[in-house]
Amino acid sequence: MRKLATLLIAAGLVFGAGTTAANAIDFKAKGEWVMSFDYGQNGNFTGGNGQTGYNGKEDEFNAKQRVRLQLDAVASESLSGTVFFEIGNTTWGNADSGGALGADQQIVEVRRAYIDWMVPNTELKVRMGLQGMALPSFAVQKNQAFNDDVAGITLSYQFTENVGVTAFWARPYNDNFAGGTDNYRYDRPANFMDNIDAFGLTIPLTFDGIKVTPWGMIAAIGPNAFGLEGENPDGSSYWDTFGNFVGESASKQMAAGLLPAWGVIGSDLNRNISGVKLDKYAVAWWAGLTADITYFDPFRVAFDFTAGGVDWDESRLNRAGWMAALLLEYKMDWGIPGLVGWYASGDNSNLGDGSERMPYLSVNNGDNDFSYYAFDGHPYIAREGAIGNNMAGTWGVGLRVKDVSFIEDLKHTLRVNLIGGTNNHKIFKELAKRATLDQWQGYTSNGADYGFRSVYLTDQDTMLEIGLHNEYKMYENFTIMLDANYLALWLADTKYDGMRRYMDGSNSTETRDAWNVNVSFVYSF
Repeated sequence: MRKLATLLIAAGLVFGAGTTAANAIDFKAKGEWVMSFDYGQNGNFTGGNGQTGYNGKEDEFNAKQRVRLQLDAVASESLSGTVFFEIGNTTWGNADSGGALGADQQIVEVRRAYIDWMVPNTELKVRMGLQGMALPSFAVQKNQAFNDDVAGITLSYQFTENVGVTAFWARPYNDNFAGGTDNYRYDRPANFMDNIDAFGLTIPLTFDGIKVTPWGMIAAIGPNAFGLEGENPDGSSYWDTFGNFVGESASKQMAAGLLPAWGVIGSDLNRNISGVKLDKYAVAWWAGLTADITYFDPFRVAFDFTAGGVDWDESRLNRAGWMAALLLEYKMDWGIPGLVGWYASGDNSNLGDGSERMPYLSVNNGDNDFSYYAFDGHPYIAREGAIGNNMAGTWGVGLRVKDVSFIEDLKHTLRVNLIGGTNNHKIFKELAKRATLDQWQGYTSNGADYGFRSVYLTDQDTMLEIGLHNEYKMYENFTIMLDANYLALWLADTKYDGMRRYMDGSNSTETRDAWNVNVSFVYSF
């Protein structure tokens, strides 16, 4: 009996000690459930080839859902850890995404996992791990150079209440290159020169009614960084069709942002990649200034300016450009009317001097506040990005009225944007010199795979976007959203129109306006 009592006391001490240690950590949970239902047509602006759905990959009607769960383990103000899970996006009925009968697919993703800590006796904050990183933007809100989840380290320090600094190192890609024999050039060992490393610095300055942030970023890009999968779906090596850059999946999006458009699509035909031996790191740079001025409240002025470039050891693959955006708002009791505008440099007609579009590292996170449909702007999982995630090579002016509310818990936002291209229309003539239309058919694919969702706008093309966003807060944590969007497209007539369509990733001979209606149900806590 004494032995039993001794064991019970010992067990109590052990569990008691464990409970005390556990109580020292404060666990906080956040979450979000989204159910989204879309109905629309012509998401890539084409309706030919017997296509009846929203685009070549989706029906007119789609039902999707997504779950996000975040768990914070907080030891103190100086130490915490975060893990962020995402389940979905799940398309109802689709087996690969876990939406088919029986479900049970492996669709749980670790989106973020990092620790936050402070250097003792200082105000220096450190974040390490998979995290969301974004260069600053007050006008568009979605920086057009870099905004995504990535592995890295962020350092933040507040010198005074007015002056701070944030520095980061990000490693988007490394050790993904399978290696092998390049049929055009030479043997390449696995994981050889396949990393991308980015280093950035932002200096947020905050004063009474004025926020200004200058920033800069530089990146080293290995020549094998884009060979992520090693093979195309047909079993051929990625360099057979796409030079030695583009593999599958996300690498195409990355390549689309760092190479000229014609350096990715149809690369073997236009002599930009074919026959080029790249054995040195490319150097990419971006710099910008963004400001948010509310000093003259209820007036608000915000602007972004960004410039950037990528220098390869083959000048025909270089890319450099800039973008400016402006927002003017006036806050009223019933809503916030405003004007938006942007201009981004576009390609000239010379295929031998690289691209004049601003490069980007990744813009897959965040929401474009200027456009919910033409660009990647919707906060949840509605259809969006009809032109693409990035605004490079376009200009636009728009009128919007935000947060209009005449009924409690119900608000509306109306957007009207006139959008055009800044790319020289003569580029299609130059592309046509490289190959016949039939030859191009064998070397082009869906434009969405390369960062060109539907259309490559030139200086002779115009679009009109009309969008209405509605939010009804039914409960404290439950919101219903209704979105209706329409994109009218006017493409200039050209005898090289077929070449344009293949560059856009379409085999269709007709163009139709795109539209979509979405209803989303969002429960968050």
